Amino acid sequence: MDAIQYRNEVVANRRQHGFDAVDEYTNDFDPVRVRREVDDSIGEVEIFATLVEQSALEPDDVSAIADEFRTVLVEQVEDWQEATTPIGYVTFAVADPDPSLVEAARSYTVARRRTNVFPIVFDVETETLHRHEIPRLKGRGIYRRQTEDAAGLFEV
Repeated sequence: MDAIQYRNEVVANRRQHGFDAVDEYTNDFDPVRVRREVDDSIGEVEIFATLVEQSALEPDDVSAIADEFRTVLVEQVEDWQEATTPIGYVTFAVADPDPSLVEAARSYTVARRRTNVFPIVFDVETETLHRHEIPRLKGRGIYRRQTEDAAGLFEV
């Protein structure tokens, strides 16, 4: 599979799962999709998802891009209520990713500034999704949610 095929599969998954396009400020993330819902364990959530296709990614790029996507979340949910939990998924479609790239995504600080951003790496050659593991202690609900969303949105 190549990155274009993967993008097409992800777009189809997002449509199937009721995501809408974000037409406002996305700071060059294209496209950004959003879905609003109530999660039984988390409460009100706004889920944002984007796909990054960049051929020469370094581990530091993962953090920088995820931080920038967090900025998009903050801008998008400016009118959010106190109880709303924004969750962002920025997925990197990479052919044969270096283990340090996968580790950078998995070790990224997910929760910050009342937002949760998960960088995810998809190896387009082996069709393997590298996501965050569910922690053994505090904050497991968001990570469980990430596992389910990642499987539905980004696995093909």
